[in-house]
Amino acid sequence: MKPHPLILTLDQYGSPHRWVNWQHACIYVARGQVAWDAGDTDFTFVGGINRISGERSTLRTSSIIAIRGRALAGNAMHAVPPLSNRELFHRDRHICAYCAEELASQRLTRDHVKPVSQGGKDTWMNVVTACRPCNQRKSGRTPEQARMELVYAPYVPNKAEYLILCNRQILADQMDFLARHVPTARRHHFEPN
Repeated sequence: MKPHPLILTLDQYGSPHRWVNWQHACIYVARGQVAWDAGDTDFTFVGGINRISGERSTLRTSSIIAIRGRALAGNAMHAVPPLSNRELFHRDRHICAYCAEELASQRLTRDHVKPVSQGGKDTWMNVVTACRPCNQRKSGRTPEQARMELVYAPYVPNKAEYLILCNRQILADQMDFLARHVPTARRHHFEPN
């Protein structure tokens, strides 16, 4: 049986918040916490049979739901998302920042542009994807010290970009919604090749 896709939740003002599974989305629906929905894809979940009426319960949710309340409101779009190799490699499209070769995740590493040994931090703006040979060649040096040029610059993904990076099975309506929250200069990163 094919797993259900994740549901995109928004705050009540329409800012992307996080992915939830269908069960969590059903909890929001059942509690009346869905302010509105925006997805083109609807899901109907069938529950048990009511002992008195004999009718089967159903719950409907959309692929994109806005959650009512202050819990989700705030500066979610401006928060720095957590850094992990998986999302870093997706951000950089699995391309080594030094030789520009596209490789599988197992052949990639996280490289600190300014090495930790020289005071560099483990942040989105100081890390790039590198193949193992390039990372070993660069060693504990900066690109300038190693005479290696970066083929692209690191950047901090916004919340919408991060949600795209986290879920590689995004429905078309969800992708369209999130893409509208990605800076125009970086939208091509998320278009199919």
